[in-house]
Amino acid sequence: MHNLRRYGKGPFTIAVVHGGPGAVGEMAPVALELSSVGGVLEPLQTATTLDGQVEELKSVLESEGDLPITLIGFSWGAWLAWIVAARHPSVVKKLILVGSGPFEKKYAGEIMRTRLERLNDEEREEVLSLMKVLNSSAAGNRDTVLTRFGSLLARADAYDPLTYDDEALECRYAVYQGVWEEADALRSSGKLLELGEKIRCPVIVVHGTYDPHPFAGTHLPLSRVLRNVRFVLLERCGHRPWIERHARERFYDLLKDEIRE
Repeated sequence: MHNLRRYGKGPFTIAVVHGGPGAVGEMAPVALELSSVGGVLEPLQTATTLDGQVEELKSVLESEGDLPITLIGFSWGAWLAWIVAARHPSVVKKLILVGSGPFEKKYAGEIMRTRLERLNDEEREEVLSLMKVLNSSAAGNRDTVLTRFGSLLARADAYDPLTYDDEALECRYAVYQGVWEEADALRSSGKLLELGEKIRCPVIVVHGTYDPHPFAGTHLPLSRVLRNVRFVLLERCGHRPWIERHARERFYDLLKDEIRE
């Protein structure tokens, strides 16, 4: 399948879902590490609508996975995994949300403020300039612009990152633009959080203390709608735990323990 990578040998009982929307390939290091404890699927989202991505992910899991599956979603991928678990509960055995965006709009405003405060003057100026380019109808190759934009924000997102290979990372603006507006509207309406009432599997929320996405924006809302949920805060850890010097080992140990249960 053109939108799927496999790691290890079957049966494929684990799947990792990248963020963005449109940040294809960023979960490859996690998939590779977890392949030591089971077969891992890395679906690559290509659909340009929210419902399209939900159906795309469900179809890949049903056709290639050994169901029900342990579904690990990162950032935007945490929301996507959440929606799939709610709409198709028979597909998901356990849901692990890593670095999730806040589930209520009121927490979202502080994310970019925190990021900009952490950048130096030159980086901050470039981020603001790239935001204008992305919003301009005259912009050229937005994939390249979005990739650079994401690279700059990643600096603000990390606490003490290790050097890592990000050659697999590919940002697709058409996917981002098509999906994010719908996802943001789903959150603003309260319907994203309401989906939690339909989730039947255990949920584990993993978040770094240095992540600019506020932990309260996940912890407080999900505590209201879920019965079987556990929250894990990783100290000295930013948005991507797998690149963090002080949190990487604990992060992988946690995931492997959850997979083995």
